[in-house]
Amino acid sequence: METAEYVETLDREGRLLAAAAEAAGVDAKVPTCPQWQVRDLVRHTGMVHRWAAAFVAEGHTSYHPDGGLPDLDGDALLTWFREGHRQLVDTLAAAPVDVECWHFLPAPSPLAFWARRQAHETTVHRVDAEAARGGVGSEIAAGFAADGIDELLRGFHARRRSRVRSDEPRVLRVRATDAEDAVWTVRLSQEPPAATRDATGAADCEVAGPAAQLYLSLWNRQPFPDVTGDAAVAALWREKSAVTWS
Repeated sequence: METAEYVETLDREGRLLAAAAEAAGVDAKVPTCPQWQVRDLVRHTGMVHRWAAAFVAEGHTSYHPDGGLPDLDGDALLTWFREGHRQLVDTLAAAPVDVECWHFLPAPSPLAFWARRQAHETTVHRVDAEAARGGVGSEIAAGFAADGIDELLRGFHARRRSRVRSDEPRVLRVRATDAEDAVWTVRLSQEPPAATRDATGAADCEVAGPAAQLYLSLWNRQPFPDVTGDAAVAALWREKSAVTWS
């Protein structure tokens, strides 16, 4: 995907998130994040939006801490969220392609990284907001979902901080059934997971299904659609793979 496509997705997903949060009400529980109410979800995502925008707008070339969670609630909180989301979208849309700033996963450029990361960040949390609201959720395009799976498997969990470890070597295969070339082989060991985008070798366990369902499953928002082989490998992923803010 091109950077402009990520920015368009971020724009749409943030507006959907705000609308769902408003419909649910800030007191509503978030079923996909049981420790949160909607106010926690909105505060967190709004904080992340401002944190990300600052790297691009201010050109921080090393890690810069976030600004913390706001002491806001109700309508004021939703207004604050919408303002920060718009600031992020506008910052990314206007940034020069060669902007230099800190980023934490491999990417063609810092701008490409932040546009991609925030598009996926906002999409997953939009799903959370819609879960709190109830009713039918908005769709996730198969190609975008496959891109998010790739970011998670070959980006987030390639880092030393990934907790997905196995005392004995295991191989998990992830197969999206509705996207082209969307299959990954994830080798689990006492080291960080090593994922490749292929179907090389035998797998102890395979999880398969539509890309959007796998995307949300791998982010622990819903069960895996289909599991074959050693289900303990899929269970290990669900137990150990949470990505937390720190």
